[in-house]
Parts: sequence; C-alpha cells; structure tokens
Amino acid sequence: MRVLSKILLALGLVLSVSGYVSPPIALSAGILFGLSFAHPYISESRGIARILLQSSVVALGFGMNLHEVLRAGRSGFLYTALGISFALILGWALGRLFRVRGNASFLITTGTAICGGSAIAAIAPILEADEHETAVSLGTIFVLNSVALLIFPPIGNALHLSQSQFGLWAALAIHDTSSVVGAATKYGAEALVVGTTVKLARALWIVPLALVTAGIKHHRSRLQFPWFILFFVLAAVLNTYVRTVTHFSPSLFTLGRLGLTATLFLIGSGISLTTLKEVGWRPLVQGVLLWLGVGLTSLWFIRAGLISF
Repeated sequence: MRVLSKILLALGLVLSVSGYVSPPIALSAGILFGLSFAHPYISESRGIARILLQSSVVALGFGMNLHEVLRAGRSGFLYTALGISFALILGWALGRLFRVRGNASFLITTGTAICGGSAIAAIAPILEADEHETAVSLGTIFVLNSVALLIFPPIGNALHLSQSQFGLWAALAIHDTSSVVGAATKYGAEALVVGTTVKLARALWIVPLALVTAGIKHHRSRLQFPWFILFFVLAAVLNTYVRTVTHFSPSLFTLGRLGLTATLFLIGSGISLTTLKEVGWRPLVQGVLLWLGVGLTSLWFIRAGLISF
C-alpha cells in the first residue's frame, strides 16, 4: 500500500505541473489522495508546498505591471483596512460565542482577515501557540480554501461577475494566495491579474498586525516577514521597466501558474481524516461563519459598486 501511495503521489504531482489539469481538479485529486492513503512524505510535502508557492508567486510577478500593483495597494488601502478590521472584530465575537479555546480563535481570525496560512505562520510564534493550536487553525483554513476554490468560479458565473469583480472578490474572500490564484485562473486571465495583485497587496498587512500583536503580548520574537512578496514586486518592476525581461516573462508567468497548480495538489494531499478530526466542530464553525461573513459582505459591496479595482 505504501508503494502504491508513493506512485500515486508522484503521478498526481507530474500531472499537476503538466498543464493538462486545472487547479480545482488538482486540489480535488490531492484531497482524494489524502483521505484515501497515508501520506508517505507529509513533512517533506508541506515544506515543498511552501517553497513552491512562494517561488510560483514570484514567477507570477513577471506577468504583472508595477503600476497596477501600486494602484491596487493605494486605491485599496481604505477598504482593506476596513475589511481586516471587520474580520478581526467578527472573528473575536464568534470565538467568544463558540468558546474556541486558546490561540486557535485568533489564528483562524487572522488567517481569514489577511492571507491564510502565511498569516498564521507569522502570528503563531508571537502568540507562542502550541503545535495543536497551529494545526487546528491551519486545518480549518485549508478545508475552507479547498471549498472556496471549487465553488467560487461557479458562483461568479451564476452572478455574472465581471473578470475584475471576480478577481477582487476572490482576493478579499479566499484565505490563501494559492487558492485565490487557482480560482481566478479558472475564471479568466484578467481575474487572475486582479486577484493576485490585490491579494499580495493585502498580504503586506501581516507586518503591522504582527507588530501590534507583539506589542500587546509584549513578545520580542523575530517577525516572519513574507519576503516572497517583495520579490514579487521586484519581478513586476523588471517586467515593467526592463525590456529584455519581457521576452521571458510569458514563460515565467506560465511556470508560476503550473507551480501553483502543483502546490494545490500538495496542499490537498495533506488534508487527512486525522486533520479533520483535529479541527473539531468549534473552530470549524467559527471559521465557516467568519468566512461567510467576510465573503458575503465583500460580495455585496462589490456588486453595489462600492468597491472596485
């Protein structure tokens, strides 16, 4: 059985980077593998997924225009600040309501408010969260990411959202960058550009949140800044101003999309029955209700024309 699981894992990874498999299918295949087999390389897989995600995001920068990146950060400053504040307040209230113990409630809230697993990885050491609290928070976020990646494109089509509207909604309402890119890729090229740009601009809010959290907790642990975001901006700078780079940009951008598809397969393969049991119903209910609150509110504002890119 272990040999079979290794073969299927390798086959799924190869198919994911081949370009013949869409991001939702890659994620679904990964989840099916994780629920059916004991992962033979779970710790290695998580490490590879993290590195692959960051490298792929940087590669996507070669398909971005710096002016668009800056415009997303500048024009979206106010509603990003309001959106994050709303998510933090709602998450705190839901955590108290459902009596989610320890640091898991705040980790789930920060993961929903900013950028999923990256935010949790940055905040957990500051809170001195134990492995169980971190695992529960990541498990909740990963489960909801998987659901979002599968259901957002059909919802967007049913509501006749434009490419720009869907990309913006995905960036505001889906936790992790990988799932934002996966859903936006399924919807269209313009949605991918908008979603990735807005999501990465939003991810920069990890830094002030981490500083505030450290100040409140009086903790001096070193902050884990997401350096790959700066490399993404550097790639966008090169793509915008260095003419020779533009000859290679389409190929690098394609590699980034394929890498993210493989990342989704690896993330899905790490969701096991054990993970689902560890999450429990209280953190999961908090995560689902918080996610619905953020998703439905942002969707209403986007359709009303109050938020645009």
